[in-house]
Amino acid sequence: VHIVMDNYATHKTPKIKAWLARRPHYHVHFTPTSASWINQIERWFAELTRKQIRRGVHTSVRQLEADIRTFIELHNNNPKPFKWTKSADQILASVKRFCHKAQQTLCGEL
Repeated sequence: VHIVMDNYATHKTPKIKAWLARRPHYHVHFTPTSASWINQIERWFAELTRKQIRRGVHTSVRQLEADIRTFIELHNNNPKPFKWTKSADQILASVKRFCHKAQQTLCGEL
C-alpha cells in the first residue's frame, strides 16, 4: 500500500512512525513542502465533480461508478496537463488585495 501524504509535521510524529513501522507493507511518500502537483490532483477531482458528478443523475452506486470510469476513460484518451495561468507575483498581489478587503470588513464590524 502506497500512501501519499503532505509534508505536515503531524505525519512524522513518533506515534505515527511507530504505527507505520508495524505495517511493513505500507510505503509512505511525502510531498515536497508547498508541492503544486498535489494541487493539480485536487483540481482534477474538482473537474470530475463539476463535469460528471454534479451534472449527472445517478440512481445507483453502480451507475455513479460507471459514469466516473467513463469520465476517466474519456479524459485519458486526450489528456491535457493543468497549467498555472498566474505568476507568483500575481497570486501574491491577489492575496494582498484579499487581506486588505478582509481587514476593512473586520474593522468595519468593530
